[in-house]
Amino acid sequence: MASETIFKKSSLFISRFIVGIVFTFSGFVKGIDPMGSAYKFEDYFTAFGISFLQPLALTLAILLATAEFLIGISILLKIHTRKGIWGAFIFMIIFTPLTLLLALTNPVSDCGCFGDALVITNWQTFWKNIVLLVLILILFLSRKDIVSAYFKKTEWVLSLLFLLFILSIGFYGLRNLPLVDFRPYKTGTSIPESMVIPDGTLQDEYETTLIYEKNGTQKEFTSDNFPWKDTTWKFVDQNSVLIREGYKPPIHDFNILTPEGDEITDLVLNDPGYTFLLVSKIITEAKPGDLKKANKLALICNENNIRFYGLTASGNKEIQQNHQETELDFPVYSMDETTLKTIIRSNPGLVLIKEGIILGKWAAKNIPGPEFISKDLLSQQLLEINKKRENWTLAGIILFWLLLLGYFRPKKP
Repeated sequence: MASETIFKKSSLFISRFIVGIVFTFSGFVKGIDPMGSAYKFEDYFTAFGISFLQPLALTLAILLATAEFLIGISILLKIHTRKGIWGAFIFMIIFTPLTLLLALTNPVSDCGCFGDALVITNWQTFWKNIVLLVLILILFLSRKDIVSAYFKKTEWVLSLLFLLFILSIGFYGLRNLPLVDFRPYKTGTSIPESMVIPDGTLQDEYETTLIYEKNGTQKEFTSDNFPWKDTTWKFVDQNSVLIREGYKPPIHDFNILTPEGDEITDLVLNDPGYTFLLVSKIITEAKPGDLKKANKLALICNENNIRFYGLTASGNKEIQQNHQETELDFPVYSMDETTLKTIIRSNPGLVLIKEGIILGKWAAKNIPGPEFISKDLLSQQLLEINKKRENWTLAGIILFWLLLLGYFRPKKP
């Protein structure tokens, strides 16, 4: 009997710890970057033909991150424990079948369940959910034996503090940029180095099918069964299907095209001087005031021999129209929209590079004024990096104290 009790307590503790950590981590990494989660919702809405729901993407992203974080904290710290277990149970009942469907159909290659902090495939997500479901069932079946550790009043105070915490870092990420950047384009990254494919790594493997026609009949062949000696077959077409994906460098889609279709990626990345990139996924959606603010900086850059380019996924017609309306004094080039949304979450956002190394990033509201050019840009960016590090440290300290409150507030006897 004693051994059964020890086993039950151990299984409950392990289950509670793993489920709590996974939910808290998942909610936190989504919470610091709500726009990233919103983009993922938009991808799913497009893939399933329900694009009319896209205006709800950001709201759903915030709700999902908040719910996951609070459920995780609830189970981990035993705050409103039964509510947290019920929330986790409902989550898994909904999302486990959904992730199986995603694994079978693969409409979007990355589920986004851990944001950009940990990218896993749809099948990995499904099996992760199976493990979580087993652990949550253990908790759910014994939920009456797991009582909250705090008085009701203390529970509500702690819940409110954690709610304010997750909403605050999300609001900060929307107003500025995410406190922590998990993407391949974070400050300090060398874009050229991140595009290199190391020697000896696996390459993409394709299966090619050749379509030939004879006497009005088309037939598919592979290189193994093609009738090489029968010259009466006439070539029609070929299909190539990816059967095994090879190594993909962290950055594999950074391509800059001029309005004429010429690629100038190497020219921009190999420039020995400072280069500003004004990133706007859809330039017609950017606020004219933000573009004009960036244009003031661009004018000073031109006078100081500092490159200033715009990057957008908008078509040439939209670019020209925007140029006329906002009177921009810098060239605007084309880039893939997904890449632009990955580089920076703000529209527009500003990126400073030197020889392809990212030195600084600013959201629209933080685009520096012309006086920024009179200072040493590298030193200035080191100060900005330190400031962001301090912000992140502050957020960590706040979370740490919240956790301490969770453990050391008066508990139930």
